[in-house]
Amino acid sequence: MNTFQKRSMIRIAAVSIGLASLASPVAWFVERENAQESIVSLAIEESRRLLYHFEAINLSGPSATEHATLAAKTITGGLFDVVEIYDSQGRKLAESLTKEGAAVESSLPIHGAPNYVAASYESLKLSSDLWVLRVFVPLRVSATDMSLPITGYFEGVRIVPAWQRAQILASSLTVALMVGLASLLCGAVLYPVVVYLSADNERKAREVLDSHISMMEALGRAIAKRDSDTGAHNYRVAWISASIAERMGITGSAMQALIAGSFLHDVGKIGIPDAILLKPGKLDDAELVIMRTHVAQGEEIVIGMGWLDGAHAVVAAHHEKWNGSGYPRRLTGEEIPLAARIFAVADVFDALCSKRPYKEPMGFDTAMAILEKDTGSHFDPAVMAAFRPMARQTFDRLANSSEADARQLLEDRMRQHFDL
Repeated sequence: MNTFQKRSMIRIAAVSIGLASLASPVAWFVERENAQESIVSLAIEESRRLLYHFEAINLSGPSATEHATLAAKTITGGLFDVVEIYDSQGRKLAESLTKEGAAVESSLPIHGAPNYVAASYESLKLSSDLWVLRVFVPLRVSATDMSLPITGYFEGVRIVPAWQRAQILASSLTVALMVGLASLLCGAVLYPVVVYLSADNERKAREVLDSHISMMEALGRAIAKRDSDTGAHNYRVAWISASIAERMGITGSAMQALIAGSFLHDVGKIGIPDAILLKPGKLDDAELVIMRTHVAQGEEIVIGMGWLDGAHAVVAAHHEKWNGSGYPRRLTGEEIPLAARIFAVADVFDALCSKRPYKEPMGFDTAMAILEKDTGSHFDPAVMAAFRPMARQTFDRLANSSEADARQLLEDRMRQHFDL
């Protein structure tokens, strides 16, 4: 199991457990409320049936009290332990209590004369083992037509027996456990799907990235065909630039852009005539003007090429100098992109320390002396401060290295910073 899979498993498990922790109590509460409402609905329907049977619905006639008393006594002891029946004015016509109802009546909240228009109920926990449901039902001649006038009120209190409490608790817990288990099972089912989709997405991203890197290397090889040392030089300066950038805390897309730009810094030389590009001696003024056009030509090649857009900063500014004496825009100081300032140190150091057709490699001390002398004029002092402690190790690592060695060094860096 790789790091991504472990991270995905932990996150999905955490979400599943969290969802189960939230959903289970909600399911328990909802099921408990549904059970209560079922009990109340049943009690109301049965009580209404008995009230109709004993003609205790229309409570305005002379025999209203008699009918209400008979109905109250009949209902008490079955579904309810306390029954009270009122006329339409809220006057109590009848009351009946069981022994248990009489014991709890004094503990019930007191309310005034009834005047409600819709049925409702209260769930009251009077003690740790005493739970009552209290219902309030306005009476009408029709149980379905709510536009008819209220003819009386029925109020009942049911002491929920222990067996029913246990049944409600068991039912609620069962539902809560099922919801919690479903949440966990969803996480277990989702995990392989997420891993598969992520792995597929990562594979496709790697393929795209590989194609980008292959394109970069193809351009580098095209330059190498024109310039005898460019191939190894590209690998070395890109590796040195990345090493400096690491010490300066550069990561992510900025690091990727620096590597691409360093590798392709001279891509514009593709457009320089061989007579100038490969001339062994010093270029004259006219030839120098043409040679310097490789910067603009390089910009035209990389700009607008999606992923290679990031290389633009180095390609466009790799010949600028800290004091503004460079070209083509004569930028100064921090006007020069940081990637180009880092590359400038790497480029000159490698050029001084490498063998070229027209010169032998310089020793470490000689090369560093030149870099130190040009710090503050050609080079950014902050970049030099980052490079100085690692310069000797860099020199020793690249000494007598082949192009294949340099390529391997850069590939290792790219695997790290391109997540390959």
